[in-house]
Amino acid sequence: MSATNIVLLGAPGAGKGTQAARLMETLAIPHISTGDMLRAAVAAGTPVGLKAKAVMDAGQLVSDEIVIGIAGERLAESDAQKGFILDGFPRTLAQAKALNELLESMGSGLDCCLALTVDTEAVVERLLKRAEIEGRADDNEETIRERMRVYEAQTAPLLDYYGGQSLLREVSGMGGVDEVFKALLGTLESS
Repeated sequence: MSATNIVLLGAPGAGKGTQAARLMETLAIPHISTGDMLRAAVAAGTPVGLKAKAVMDAGQLVSDEIVIGIAGERLAESDAQKGFILDGFPRTLAQAKALNELLESMGSGLDCCLALTVDTEAVVERLLKRAEIEGRADDNEETIRERMRVYEAQTAPLLDYYGGQSLLREVSGMGGVDEVFKALLGTLESS
Protein backbone atom coordinates (compact mmCIF):
# COMPACT_ATOMS: atom_id res chain seq x y z
CA MET A 1 0.00 0.00 0.00
CA SER A 2 1.57 3.24 -1.11
CA ALA A 3 -0.91 5.76 0.35
CA THR A 4 0.22 6.98 3.74
CA ASN A 5 -0.95 10.62 3.82
CA ILE A 6 -4.70 10.24 3.69
CA VAL A 7 -7.68 12.59 4.04
CA LEU A 8 -10.86 10.75 5.02
CA LEU A 9 -14.04 12.57 3.99
CA GLY A 10 -17.68 11.80 4.59
CA ALA A 11 -20.82 13.30 6.06
CA PRO A 12 -21.22 13.36 9.84
CA GLY A 13 -22.08 9.80 10.88
CA ALA A 14 -20.62 8.21 7.73
CA GLY A 15 -18.31 6.05 9.84
CA LYS A 16 -15.08 8.01 9.38
CA GLY A 17 -13.94 7.58 12.98
CA THR A 18 -14.65 3.85 13.05
CA GLN A 19 -12.90 3.22 9.75
CA ALA A 20 -9.99 5.55 10.51
CA ALA A 21 -9.28 3.65 13.74
CA ARG A 22 -9.11 0.38 11.80
CA LEU A 23 -6.93 1.92 9.07
CA MET A 24 -4.63 3.31 11.77
CA GLU A 25 -4.01 -0.18 13.14
CA THR A 26 -3.51 -1.72 9.72
CA LEU A 27 -1.28 1.02 8.28
CA ALA A 28 0.51 1.84 11.58
CA ILE A 29 0.00 5.58 11.12
CA PRO A 30 -1.88 7.99 13.41
CA HIS A 31 -5.57 8.75 13.06
CA ILE A 32 -5.81 12.50 13.48
CA SER A 33 -9.38 13.44 14.31
CA THR A 34 -10.07 17.14 14.45
CA GLY A 35 -13.34 16.41 16.25
CA ASP A 36 -11.53 14.53 19.03
CA MET A 37 -8.96 17.31 19.36
CA LEU A 38 -11.71 19.95 19.54
CA ARG A 39 -13.75 17.95 22.05
CA ALA A 40 -10.62 17.58 24.22
CA ALA A 41 -10.09 21.35 24.10
CA VAL A 42 -13.77 21.90 25.04
CA ALA A 43 -13.50 19.42 27.94
CA ALA A 44 -10.31 21.08 29.16
CA GLY A 45 -11.95 24.51 28.99
CA THR A 46 -9.11 26.02 26.98
CA PRO A 47 -9.70 29.39 25.31
CA VAL A 48 -9.88 27.64 21.91
CA GLY A 49 -12.17 25.03 23.43
CA LEU A 50 -14.57 27.63 24.80
CA LYS A 51 -14.77 29.34 21.39
CA ALA A 52 -15.27 25.99 19.69
CA LYS A 53 -17.97 24.87 22.16
CA ALA A 54 -20.39 27.68 21.32
CA VAL A 55 -20.00 27.00 17.60
CA MET A 56 -20.25 23.20 17.94
CA ASP A 57 -23.34 23.40 20.19
CA ALA A 58 -25.08 25.35 17.41
CA GLY A 59 -24.21 22.62 14.89
CA GLN A 60 -21.85 24.92 12.99
CA LEU A 61 -18.25 24.33 11.94
CA VAL A 62 -15.38 25.79 13.94
CA SER A 63 -13.47 28.58 12.15
CA ASP A 64 -10.76 27.69 9.66
CA GLU A 65 -8.19 29.58 11.71
CA ILE A 66 -8.78 27.44 14.82
CA VAL A 67 -8.89 24.14 12.92
CA ILE A 68 -5.86 24.88 10.75
CA GLY A 69 -3.85 25.82 13.83
CA ILE A 70 -4.80 22.61 15.64
CA ALA A 71 -4.11 20.45 12.57
CA GLY A 72 -0.77 22.14 11.84
CA GLU A 73 0.48 21.51 15.37
CA ARG A 74 -0.59 17.86 15.19
CA LEU A 75 0.96 17.15 11.77
CA ALA A 76 4.28 18.51 13.03
CA GLU A 77 4.46 15.80 15.72
CA SER A 78 6.96 13.01 15.13
CA ASP A 79 4.44 10.16 14.78
CA ALA A 80 2.80 11.89 11.79
CA GLN A 81 6.05 12.01 9.83
CA LYS A 82 5.59 8.50 8.44
CA GLY A 83 1.98 9.18 7.44
CA PHE A 84 -1.44 10.07 8.82
CA ILE A 85 -5.17 9.70 8.40
CA LEU A 86 -6.93 13.06 8.67
CA ASP A 87 -10.54 12.74 9.84
CA GLY A 88 -12.60 15.93 9.97
CA PHE A 89 -10.00 18.14 8.32
CA PRO A 90 -10.12 19.72 5.83
CA ARG A 91 -13.81 20.61 5.77
CA THR A 92 -13.71 23.62 3.45
CA LEU A 93 -11.86 24.57 0.28
CA ALA A 94 -9.90 27.16 2.27
CA GLN A 95 -8.80 24.45 4.72
CA ALA A 96 -7.88 22.11 1.86
CA LYS A 97 -5.70 24.79 0.29
CA ALA A 98 -4.16 25.59 3.68
CA LEU A 99 -3.44 21.87 4.19
CA ASN A 100 -1.71 21.68 0.79
CA GLU A 101 0.45 24.70 1.72
CA LEU A 102 1.21 23.24 5.15
CA LEU A 103 2.24 19.88 3.71
CA GLU A 104 4.35 21.54 0.99
CA SER A 105 6.15 23.55 3.67
CA MET A 106 6.89 20.23 5.41
CA GLY A 107 8.18 18.69 2.16
CA SER A 108 5.18 16.39 1.88
CA GLY A 109 1.78 16.07 0.22
CA LEU A 110 -1.39 14.00 0.19
CA ASP A 111 -1.42 10.52 -1.30
CA CYS A 112 -5.20 10.19 -1.53
CA CYS A 113 -8.59 11.37 -0.34
CA LEU A 114 -10.90 8.54 0.69
CA ALA A 115 -14.55 9.61 0.63
CA LEU A 116 -17.21 7.54 2.39
CA THR A 117 -20.53 8.05 0.61
CA VAL A 118 -23.77 7.59 2.56
CA ASP A 119 -27.52 8.22 2.36
CA THR A 120 -28.62 11.30 4.34
CA GLU A 121 -31.59 9.63 6.05
CA ALA A 122 -29.42 6.67 7.08
CA VAL A 123 -26.92 9.10 8.61
CA VAL A 124 -29.64 10.91 10.57
CA GLU A 125 -30.81 7.54 11.92
CA ARG A 126 -27.23 6.48 12.81
CA LEU A 127 -26.49 9.72 14.64
CA LEU A 128 -29.74 9.68 16.62
CA LYS A 129 -28.93 6.12 17.71
CA ARG A 130 -25.37 7.16 18.66
CA ALA A 131 -26.72 10.14 20.62
CA GLU A 132 -28.98 7.82 22.60
CA ILE A 133 -26.18 5.34 23.32
CA GLU A 134 -23.45 7.89 24.12
CA GLY A 135 -25.62 10.65 25.61
CA ARG A 136 -24.28 13.21 23.13
CA ALA A 137 -26.30 16.41 23.49
CA ASP A 138 -24.93 17.74 20.16
CA ASP A 139 -26.69 14.94 18.24
CA ASN A 140 -30.40 15.87 18.18
CA GLU A 141 -32.32 15.71 14.89
CA GLU A 142 -32.35 19.46 14.27
CA THR A 143 -28.59 19.77 14.87
CA ILE A 144 -27.85 16.69 12.78
CA ARG A 145 -29.82 18.05 9.83
CA GLU A 146 -28.02 21.38 10.16
CA ARG A 147 -24.65 19.60 10.18
CA MET A 148 -25.68 17.71 7.04
CA ARG A 149 -26.72 20.99 5.35
CA VAL A 150 -23.38 22.58 6.29
CA TYR A 151 -21.51 19.48 5.06
CA GLU A 152 -23.26 19.63 1.67
CA ALA A 153 -22.58 23.35 1.32
CA GLN A 154 -18.99 23.50 2.58
CA THR A 155 -17.38 20.05 2.56
CA ALA A 156 -18.95 18.22 -0.39
CA PRO A 157 -17.14 20.61 -2.82
CA LEU A 158 -13.88 18.98 -1.65
CA LEU A 159 -14.88 15.91 -3.66
CA ASP A 160 -14.46 17.95 -6.86
CA TYR A 161 -11.32 19.61 -5.50
CA TYR A 162 -9.55 16.32 -4.76
CA GLY A 163 -11.05 14.71 -7.85
CA GLY A 164 -9.42 17.44 -9.92
CA GLN A 165 -6.06 16.46 -8.40
CA SER A 166 -6.68 12.75 -9.14
CA LEU A 167 -6.57 12.05 -5.38
CA LEU A 168 -10.25 11.16 -4.80
CA ARG A 169 -11.28 7.56 -4.12
CA GLU A 170 -14.99 7.08 -3.26
CA VAL A 171 -16.17 4.10 -1.20
CA SER A 172 -19.74 3.36 -0.10
CA GLY A 173 -20.15 3.72 3.65
CA MET A 174 -23.57 2.04 3.64
CA GLY A 175 -22.45 -1.56 4.32
CA GLY A 176 -21.43 -3.18 7.56
CA VAL A 177 -18.23 -2.06 9.29
CA ASP A 178 -16.19 -5.02 8.00
CA GLU A 179 -17.55 -4.69 4.47
CA VAL A 180 -16.71 -0.97 4.31
CA PHE A 181 -13.24 -1.59 5.75
CA LYS A 182 -12.52 -4.27 3.16
CA ALA A 183 -13.59 -1.86 0.40
CA LEU A 184 -11.35 0.88 1.82
CA LEU A 185 -8.33 -1.45 1.91
CA GLY A 186 -9.04 -2.60 -1.63
CA THR A 187 -9.21 1.02 -2.77
CA LEU A 188 -5.90 1.87 -1.05
CA GLU A 189 -4.19 -1.18 -2.50
CA SER A 190 -5.24 -0.20 -6.01
CA SER A 191 -4.19 3.46 -5.54
